[in-house]
Amino acid sequence: MTRFSLRELVMIGIFGALWGVIEVSFGSVLHWAHIPFKGAILGGGGVLILMIGRLFVPHRGATLAMGIVTAFLKMFSLGQFVLPQMLAIFMEALLAEAVLSLFGQPSRRSFMLAGAAATSWNFFHPILTWGILAGQGIVTWFTETINNGAALLGISPDAVLLIAAIMIGIYAGSGLIGGLLGWQVGQRVMARQVTLFNQGTAS
Repeated sequence: MTRFSLRELVMIGIFGALWGVIEVSFGSVLHWAHIPFKGAILGGGGVLILMIGRLFVPHRGATLAMGIVTAFLKMFSLGQFVLPQMLAIFMEALLAEAVLSLFGQPSRRSFMLAGAAATSWNFFHPILTWGILAGQGIVTWFTETINNGAALLGISPDAVLLIAAIMIGIYAGSGLIGGLLGWQVGQRVMARQVTLFNQGTAS
């Protein structure tokens, strides 16, 4: 099991809290405004933060730890039953962690694939969460998901595979972009830190 230094624990807390702030504030706005594909929007933003955080704490378990911090903060969302959202956050972080751990060293490709894996969960989440945990049936919630997707995409509900493929692509695409931006932004921030450190030591 990875043992984090005090600095790394602080960084995990900071990046977990940043994602938590987005989930609690912006997530509540999207929820009440009934914005479509809000899971893709929030997931992409969460991946962006997670990937930057992973560059600052490049150890196995760091991404999952950030997700746990975020899931805890999600409890403070007002006027919502947040247990399903907390589970979604945890699963996104777990999937991202699994991919990143599989690749080992951080890279642009691993960040993009980790992001895509994390946000793809948002398609399956309501089906499994409400279908199994809430005992309402997987078939019921799969049908509900497809019908909602058909209405949003303007496609006949009979095109089940096409609707599912498009929806999964939208969710995965948001994570792919989030992972790419996380890699690029994180690299620039860290390069800037090195430059400032070198300037400080030179003076």
